[in-house]
Amino acid sequence: MDSDHDYTPFPDDEASFSGPDDFDGFGGDDRGAAGPAHVPPHDIHAEQAVLGAMMLSEQARYGLTVEDALKAEDFYAPQHQVTYEAIRQLYSENQPIDSITVVEQLRRTGTLEQAGGREAIWQLTAAVTEVAALPRHAEIVTDLSKLRRLLQATYEIQSTVLRGEDDPALIVERAQGLVFEVSTEDETKGLHTVGSFIDDEVKYLEELEKDGRDITGLPTGYRDLDKATSGLQPGSMVVLAARPSMGKSALVTNLAENIALQNKGAVALFSLEMPERELLHRVLSSQAAIKGDDMRKGRIGDRWPDVLEVADKLAKAPLYIDDSSDIGIMEIRAKSRRLHASHPGGVACVIIDYLQLMRPDGRTDNRVQQIGEISRGLKILAQELSCPVIALSQLSRGVESRPDKRPLLSDIRESGNIEQDADLVMFLYRDEYYNAETAEPGVAELIIAKNRSGRLGNIRLLFQKEFPRFLTMAQPSHDAGGPPASFSGPGVPAPGPPRPSGPGVGGPPLPPPGGAVGGVPLPPQSSARS
Repeated sequence: MDSDHDYTPFPDDEASFSGPDDFDGFGGDDRGAAGPAHVPPHDIHAEQAVLGAMMLSEQARYGLTVEDALKAEDFYAPQHQVTYEAIRQLYSENQPIDSITVVEQLRRTGTLEQAGGREAIWQLTAAVTEVAALPRHAEIVTDLSKLRRLLQATYEIQSTVLRGEDDPALIVERAQGLVFEVSTEDETKGLHTVGSFIDDEVKYLEELEKDGRDITGLPTGYRDLDKATSGLQPGSMVVLAARPSMGKSALVTNLAENIALQNKGAVALFSLEMPERELLHRVLSSQAAIKGDDMRKGRIGDRWPDVLEVADKLAKAPLYIDDSSDIGIMEIRAKSRRLHASHPGGVACVIIDYLQLMRPDGRTDNRVQQIGEISRGLKILAQELSCPVIALSQLSRGVESRPDKRPLLSDIRESGNIEQDADLVMFLYRDEYYNAETAEPGVAELIIAKNRSGRLGNIRLLFQKEFPRFLTMAQPSHDAGGPPASFSGPGVPAPGPPRPSGPGVGGPPLPPPGGAVGGVPLPPQSSARS
């Protein structure tokens, strides 16, 4: 902000700001400088210059200001708010805007006196130094408006703290939310006509076709899953649910490492069930293809070069882990916001393992309502940060009583809100867990039961429990260029037998030399030694 615009941004010890009432009137000079009573930051000259320039400039210039930048509440002076509303009304009716038409509009609406009378309107044009400076003057007005909103937020925080009626954690969450709202308010989208953005969308589609890209969201590192979902979409809430021992924690850890190694932004993994060290062991085992039991016992042998190579990659990857076992939605949102603000690339993905272990922050004892509030909070977080939020969930025991153990949406435990809030719901199922004689040992089904931005179906993955990791299955050559062999859904033939990428007789198949763990390349020697 230019230094030649004086204002008193914050009160000093002698005269403190006492709340919203201090917003009424000027209380000082015309630029918000210190007077008998301190006032919020403002610049009367800039406001006058903006209004005057809009009455002197051509429609294209003031139209841009009306549509994209200014709101009436951005003006500090009440008379300027009234005048701007008159200008907006004339613009919406496609009427010419000058001092005469504005005076007539104010007279017609009975607000001419509130705007200061005819003389005040005519004098606004005299405050214009250069019509071409309208965008810069409008920026000054909006910047000072943001400071006033921040000041108002601090007053509300102070008032809440002094009342002491709420839980401290709730007060902190509300305070962070108020400040976050001020910082992102200008980015909030309003209503737009389709015509205002259809050209950009057509260009985007042309670029997609030209580049041949199938992935429009965040790649997961699993080929068939990315084809089915086009990647995890920004602002989406993803639920991964399974019965115990299906490998959902292993899969979500694989997802975290795959996404983090892409360096598209920070990945926040909140693990309420597993300590940080065990998570790190899992990641090292998965990436270096060393059995988890050997990793935990330090039996590395001649695999140290692989471990050190993986450790070096992970040290540079923006993967953040929080293993707090007692954490609620307010803390997760607060920590995610801070990470989003501090990391240069923002937050690419937030992962919670798992939802039912989160501490309820509300005061209700109803478990269904508690889970519903947590679910809604995660959905809001995804939209605030414009990133996918993946939440693991338990399933009810009803699955065990059916002949077919594959989960259904109704099996999600404790709340229908999870199903309602989620944009993507996936179930993890392994037949070998229930059937020791299965014809598909080591094969896991990732069942897409709900997908707002794509089709439903089953994705087949290879599960290597000893590492632990999930692998993308080999693509049959006759399916090249078509839908993935492991994908099923309306209009897609049912998948044939699994084609593992290595010898799998009597146990889980191994990846080929130079294969991929969830899409992340491995050193050529990894599969031979595993």
